[in-house]
Amino acid sequence: MPLSSSSFLVTSTAGQSVSLNPDPQGLPGSSVLSGLANGLGSWALIAAMVGVIIGAVMWAFGHYSQNWQQAYNGRRGVMVSALAALLVGGAPHIVNWFVQKGGGI
Repeated sequence: MPLSSSSFLVTSTAGQSVSLNPDPQGLPGSSVLSGLANGLGSWALIAAMVGVIIGAVMWAFGHYSQNWQQAYNGRRGVMVSALAALLVGGAPHIVNWFVQKGGGI
């Protein structure tokens, strides 16, 4: 039975050990990408804040005008925006947690 190229790669690296050591200075432009990630995180937090404010206003107007659909949409907007802010703020910790768990496999 002839071996395919993918099975050859698997068998040829089975006896070897590989490792991964992330290094931010390993490639050119890493500082630019880090700055870009920080800037995008800032924009995302600003958008989440605006979403919470708009959702709260919709929720209040819907509640006091007895428009339950608008109140529901406003409440949902507040919750989704708050969850987005939680995920953006916790993104580095979430990624680091998964990297640590993956390193132990």
